[in-house]
Amino acid sequence: MSPAGKSNHPAKTNAARQLDALGIAYELRSYEVDPEDLTAISVARKIGLPAEQVFKTLITRTHEGEHVFAVVPGDVELDLKKLAAVAGTRKVELTALKDVEPLTGYVRGGVTVLAAKKLFPAFADETIELFDVVSVSAGQRGLQIVLAPADYLRATNATLADLTKSPATAPTHGGHA
Repeated sequence: MSPAGKSNHPAKTNAARQLDALGIAYELRSYEVDPEDLTAISVARKIGLPAEQVFKTLITRTHEGEHVFAVVPGDVELDLKKLAAVAGTRKVELTALKDVEPLTGYVRGGVTVLAAKKLFPAFADETIELFDVVSVSAGQRGLQIVLAPADYLRATNATLADLTKSPATAPTHGGHA
């Protein structure tokens, strides 16, 4: 029989199975889902990691109709122009919500590059390499995979790039004297 508490482990997802097949070590962390708040910042708080270590996966569409994944820290916004440049296309936009599940096999709040329905090119923000571990969706709401960035990059074949919008600069007029 397994040790006490072992039965509380979440069921494996296809994303976890892909990592198993590659011999990649990871940890599954489950959390309570709030359908009204699926933000990576909320997930980070629930799994005990800083938001910059919890990466969200977005599916985008190029002007040619191709799709690419963008994986960015949970506390920043994807810069569509930067993504377009590294993807070698003129323009990129977020995929319509109704198309996310048919394209990826995952629902909003559970999208991951790992074991996605279709293999689209993936781009990960370069800050992913700053951490010992990062967290990405395990392919369902309420479950995250925590793993080493190098292992994530190997499993997804993601290209590293600067993908995020620069923090807003302070206004130059008005304000405090």
